[in-house]
Amino acid sequence: MIRLLIVDDHPIVRGGLRDTFAEAEDIVVVGEAGDGVEGVEHATALAADVVLMDLRMPGMDGVAATAILRERAPSARVLILTTFDSESDVLPAIEAGAIGYLLKDALPEELMRAVRAAARGESVLAPSVTKHLMGQVRRPSAGTLTDREKEVLQLVANGSSNREAAIALFIGEASIKTHLQHIYDKLGVRDRASAVAEGYRRRLLT
Repeated sequence: MIRLLIVDDHPIVRGGLRDTFAEAEDIVVVGEAGDGVEGVEHATALAADVVLMDLRMPGMDGVAATAILRERAPSARVLILTTFDSESDVLPAIEAGAIGYLLKDALPEELMRAVRAAARGESVLAPSVTKHLMGQVRRPSAGTLTDREKEVLQLVANGSSNREAAIALFIGEASIKTHLQHIYDKLGVRDRASAVAEGYRRRLLT
């Protein structure tokens, strides 16, 4: 019997997922949690085999909870279930130790197959997630910033506008915009704030 823990901050979602697995003869829902902190506590206390983890929750999010579970309960397999599939969401979750990544529009049969696969230690990825990961692998320079790009990112992190960064580096403002776009592409983000956050996470900034 596969012991499943559901971690999601929406009670209605948790209820729907519990109903989905109620008919499975080989899967039993041993508990529910509304955030990452509860998820970690319940996963260890209830000896969950698979943790169905939401990504964005108040307090501790799914990525942080997954990383902690990898240390505290390495036998528990974390399967991300979320509505977000951007590269900036997918990669941190996989790096944190999630064995799979599915979207909430998955059919009940897909969810059950995914939980069974995760329990066996097999990776399960939504098609769009696989596309992101393949794209990351095919970009040799992905995530590797040039020295000038690091300088631009550091100035942005320090609060400089594009004009101020251009003056500081003695280049045109158009060049700053080009560098920023390259930074966004390499870090898998879409805006300045996300780029700075990802820069700190990857220890590219001081």
